[in-house]
Amino acid sequence: MKTRIAVLVSGGGTNLQALIDAGIPSGEIALVVASRPGVYALERAYKAAIPSMVIAKKGRTQEEFEKELCAALDEYKIDLIVLAGFLTILSEDFTKRYPRRIINIHPSLIPSFCGEGFYGLRVHEAALERGVKLTGATVHFVNEIADGGEIILQKAVEVKEGDTPEILQRRVMEQAEWQLLPQAVELVSQEINKNK
Repeated sequence: MKTRIAVLVSGGGTNLQALIDAGIPSGEIALVVASRPGVYALERAYKAAIPSMVIAKKGRTQEEFEKELCAALDEYKIDLIVLAGFLTILSEDFTKRYPRRIINIHPSLIPSFCGEGFYGLRVHEAALERGVKLTGATVHFVNEIADGGEIILQKAVEVKEGDTPEILQRRVMEQAEWQLLPQAVELVSQEINKNK
């Protein structure tokens, strides 16, 4: 039996697409949840015939938002939650409910340029400001500390002369994120299947 995966998204869904394209031998994407309507990730889910829904945080308490999210995850019998550019921070109560069942992709080599406020282009801007020669991506388990969970996989990417945040972001996606995330999801799915 395959691991049932929910992918949580907030934007274009390039990491979702990487998962769809790679395929997960030990798992299947059973649900895509977007944190806001109209994001392109929903279109990607539709084209791949994956059930999707919008559960927005805006205008609601954390408790209300997470209650609806948990209900959806239960309804679809989700085993593994993948945060793929999901910009809503999850509470300690939520993360404790799914120990070693939530993973996130972060566009830096944790512990550099991570934690609250570090997402999207901000991460790459910080790397360039600091003058690092290597950056990359990290897939990690999610706990109550932003970007603080156990690291599953990392991959380094070279920073080149003349890089802008946008150019660096694209290189990190292509050379690290889109390769690492499917690998990590497969590894964790295999582990979950062993314990089913």
